[in-house]
Amino acid sequence: MNNIKLVIEYDGTNYAGWQQQKKEKTVQETLKKAIEKVVNEKITLHGAGRTDAGAHALGQVANFETKANLSTCNLIQAINFYLPKDIVVKSAKRVSKKFHSRYSAKSKIYRYTILNNSTRCAINKKFCYYYNADLDIEKMQMASKALMGKHDFSTFKSKSDNTCPTSPPAISRAGFRRVNSVRTIKKLEIKKKGKHLLFTIEADGFLYKMVRSIVGTLLEVGRGKLTIKEFKRILKSGIRSKAGATVPARGLCLLKVKY
Repeated sequence: MNNIKLVIEYDGTNYAGWQQQKKEKTVQETLKKAIEKVVNEKITLHGAGRTDAGAHALGQVANFETKANLSTCNLIQAINFYLPKDIVVKSAKRVSKKFHSRYSAKSKIYRYTILNNSTRCAINKKFCYYYNADLDIEKMQMASKALMGKHDFSTFKSKSDNTCPTSPPAISRAGFRRVNSVRTIKKLEIKKKGKHLLFTIEADGFLYKMVRSIVGTLLEVGRGKLTIKEFKRILKSGIRSKAGATVPARGLCLLKVKY
């Protein structure tokens, strides 16, 4: 059996996220069907991470095993032939049987893009969040330093978070399984580029809607609704209702997965 690693780019606007679902169109399901047409066998497609409905990717990674012996060049061309125009396989290569796109990953890099301008855009509206407010970027940058390193990020996860933990889930006294919410943020940059504000975050893993919740809360700091001291207290509280709103998925993009 050949273990094939793929790097995929997609516009997630018309999909209910990466992960396959019973009633919704997803990127994983669409890609899986295209691959099966090429290799002429059923496969199991593993993804590096679950992107939200409407979110995008420049460097999503997936892998699958197949008996087929097509060259990687022919494999890319054949799979892309069966894919819609909003999904494309950028590269393919044979990897060790031990490689798993999710469990072998060391970190993931996401970028959230905000159009911070007095007027909205028409052409790129699917790939950024229009936010018309004066923002203190320096204050946001200072607040973001509190997120660096290893923390319990319960404050910034969705109530419906069903993310598989990177370590065994804890058991509460009531007998319920609690997902491990501890993650390590390795890099967090907030930069102004023209009329756009770019949030780039690298971590060893992300909770469901974590990036979007962090950005929403930092925007409250930038608007002067939260002080840096209050932001730090919110992080430590672990209470989602104390944090800011979850910004829309359209501004989110998975840039790269590191191995």
